[in-house]
Amino acid sequence: MDCGKPVITKPIKLGIISALHEEQRGLIDAMQNHQCKTRGRREYTSGSLWGIAAVCVLSRIGKVAAAATAATLIEHFGVTHLLFTGVAGGAREGVCVGDIVIAEQLVQHDMDSSPLFPRYEIPLTGVSLFAADKMLSNYLLQSAEVFLQNDFAQVIRAEDCDSFKLHSPAVHYGLIASGDQFIAHSHKMNLIRQDLPATLAVEMEGAAVAQVCFEFDVPFAVVRTISDSANETSAVDFGRFIENIAAHYAFHIVRRTCLSLHRCAEN
Repeated sequence: MDCGKPVITKPIKLGIISALHEEQRGLIDAMQNHQCKTRGRREYTSGSLWGIAAVCVLSRIGKVAAAATAATLIEHFGVTHLLFTGVAGGAREGVCVGDIVIAEQLVQHDMDSSPLFPRYEIPLTGVSLFAADKMLSNYLLQSAEVFLQNDFAQVIRAEDCDSFKLHSPAVHYGLIASGDQFIAHSHKMNLIRQDLPATLAVEMEGAAVAQVCFEFDVPFAVVRTISDSANETSAVDFGRFIENIAAHYAFHIVRRTCLSLHRCAEN
């Protein structure tokens, strides 16, 4: 595997953000020499995760909450790379519950300051689509594939696989759309598909983190477990899916990503 060694030119300090507690379950327990600090009504936990310096924090839900958290990680805690992990709604045929989507680009689907600026463009930046860091995203892609091959059958119960129809989970790489809306109606999802047909998943934080990282020139990546189909059934068993499925996905993908980063930093 090409570990991207020339790209890692200085020690990595990884900021890990999730919106919900379950999306980071187990990470604090796995962290060595951890210390907690409260800032902006959020608890930031710093330490070492599988050889990588890291800071874990829950942003809460929504773009403003995520942006404030990302900026604090960069400005106050000095993270060099940022990773957002959580759940999302599937936005395209073939992107199913239990699949994993890693962002190649992110867009704010509810940003529209036209006619002053083109729709979706963040005013005064000239940018509509924010590109995730290729190195970090490649690690996530590799980690997600290995998780499905090696870990999935060990950590996901057979009854949950049957309940959520997780028979052949897949990994996807492409566009994620973010907005301050929980998409739970087909007509809303259809409008996003119509206007942004490349969208693989919809969620509520990633593109805001991407904008902050763009403005601070900090590499970032976003990984999402598909929890629903962004339609009228989206809220059904959402809590159980987060607890029984998404928490395991996030823990093992982050674990494998940190281990890969650590190996490459050592070589």
